[in-house]
Amino acid sequence: MNLETQWMTLLWMFASGGIMGIVFDSYRVVSGQFRFPRWSVHALDLVYWAAAALFVFRVLYHSNHGELRFYVFLGLFLGIWIYFLLLSVLTERFVLMLIWITNQIYRFIVRIIQLFIIAPFRWLFKGAKLLLGFVWIVLLFLGRITLLPLWKLISWVFRPIWKRLRIPEGLSKFKSWLDIWKNRIVRLLRWFIKE
Repeated sequence: MNLETQWMTLLWMFASGGIMGIVFDSYRVVSGQFRFPRWSVHALDLVYWAAAALFVFRVLYHSNHGELRFYVFLGLFLGIWIYFLLLSVLTERFVLMLIWITNQIYRFIVRIIQLFIIAPFRWLFKGAKLLLGFVWIVLLFLGRITLLPLWKLISWVFRPIWKRLRIPEGLSKFKSWLDIWKNRIVRLLRWFIKE
């Protein structure tokens, strides 16, 4: 392996160490903000280290066909060390800012959905309920005005006929059934008129 390939591998490993630091800090800040359960943090740590190992070996294979030398570990160590020395705080602040911006966008979208979708349906439901209540009151009022005089007129007209109506003795069950239904209808009409 020539010297140019070794320097390129060192630089690639240096960049890989920095990228591993960025991803680790981002993951640490996100897991701290969202307070994942303890068991999932351990599982996510395992996933992070497996992904980091695959990433480093992929970069190593791309840069020098997977030859593992001392400068590979040196490049990784220097990349991680310089990242944590200079850029770790900036990355944490940037990730916190991204979380805050994402949270604000989410709240804005929820607010827009509430204002333009949910609120009109609520207003429509309340309006329909109010309209149906008004129609019911109008129907009750008109029922009292029209049914009471109409009932009095019908009962006045049919009172003499009803009194003179003689039902044969064999139809006494029919007469009792007719009286029961007459009483039910009278009670129903009185309830409807008085309400």
